[in-house]
Amino acid sequence: MTDTIEINVHPDLSGIAQTDWDACACPEGADGRPIDPFTTYRFLRALETSGSVGPGTGWQPRYLTAHQDGQMIAVAPLYAKGHSQGEYIFDHNWAHAYENAGGRYYPKLQMAVPFTPATGRRFLTRAGFEMAGMSAIMQGAVQIAADNDLSSLHVTFCTEAEAIAGAEMGLLSRIGQQFHWVNDAYEDFGGFLAQLASRKRKNIRRERAQAQNFGGEIVSLTGDAIQPEHWDAFWRFYQDTGNRKWGTPYLTRAFFDAAQECLRDDMLLVLAMRDGHAVAGALNMIGRDTLYGRYWGCTEHHPCLHFELCYYQAIDFAIANGMSRVEAGAQGEHKLARGYLPVATHSLHWFRDQGFKDAVARYLEAEREAVDEEIEILTTYGPFRNEPREEQQ
Repeated sequence: MTDTIEINVHPDLSGIAQTDWDACACPEGADGRPIDPFTTYRFLRALETSGSVGPGTGWQPRYLTAHQDGQMIAVAPLYAKGHSQGEYIFDHNWAHAYENAGGRYYPKLQMAVPFTPATGRRFLTRAGFEMAGMSAIMQGAVQIAADNDLSSLHVTFCTEAEAIAGAEMGLLSRIGQQFHWVNDAYEDFGGFLAQLASRKRKNIRRERAQAQNFGGEIVSLTGDAIQPEHWDAFWRFYQDTGNRKWGTPYLTRAFFDAAQECLRDDMLLVLAMRDGHAVAGALNMIGRDTLYGRYWGCTEHHPCLHFELCYYQAIDFAIANGMSRVEAGAQGEHKLARGYLPVATHSLHWFRDQGFKDAVARYLEAEREAVDEEIEILTTYGPFRNEPREEQQ
């Protein structure tokens, strides 16, 4: 880190001007929709003010800012973590090994968007300061971990370019795998289906017909079309899913009030309505070129309604709005048959203990080979009738 760059740590966003943060997180937002809706000031602030992160959650904000000559040139969403929940790139086995060897794994530092397995920049730099800003933030985060005797620093769901740069700086890189749908300049959903093998095409048509036969209508809402009562319904769905998957939902009810106030233009809410009441729903975040599937839930179970609301409606929206892809979130090989192909995700890891770092490095080398092989094999099982397409970058 050069003497001319100053790193500061902030316990909340109130001490950072929104214009300064967003100038680094989403400079393109000045001309319209941001590329990454999750690193905007308004999204991270909604997590904070709603109590979804902060005291008692295991996610303590430690936002980083970098200044040079009085100007903010880089920021990063950094958190002190007391557990490994809500990350989706799992290190539970590392924590167990570390503590079985007599070490203290938690707290650790996590550079991430909480509860969000979506790829995006983690080293958020003002235009023209990409290398200097990333280097300063990286060195600052590592120094904070070292000065406080923390076990580790983890940068999750970063971009591939950041993973390469971080590895060159001495961090360990890790790859994972998700399923994304890629828009091959389709004019409509039928154009997408035309590229599938006959059996897969017929299956999707059958699933869509079954879903539409649930006894009501499916509506897609964004912006001012989303009303407070829609969040009341979705909160019920979210609680049901959260209780079944995680034990305790990550987001608080107040987060959805914040969404109504300042995030509804960034959100697509797909609801199955019957007799004026929502019986199922899927929540997506809208980026400039990507639709991000996030949450699903229901109070009634109907055949194929999950596939329709989460996957097919998302494809419809992406095609209609000229978007390049849909990221459908973590896990789920069932997405493959519905046109979502496997792609690599990336993370970076630093460990204070050199011996433990060496052990993890060996593990990651073997894991990387396994993940590469899995992606290659799964791609061959894709639904497309032609040769499997390479992921568009």
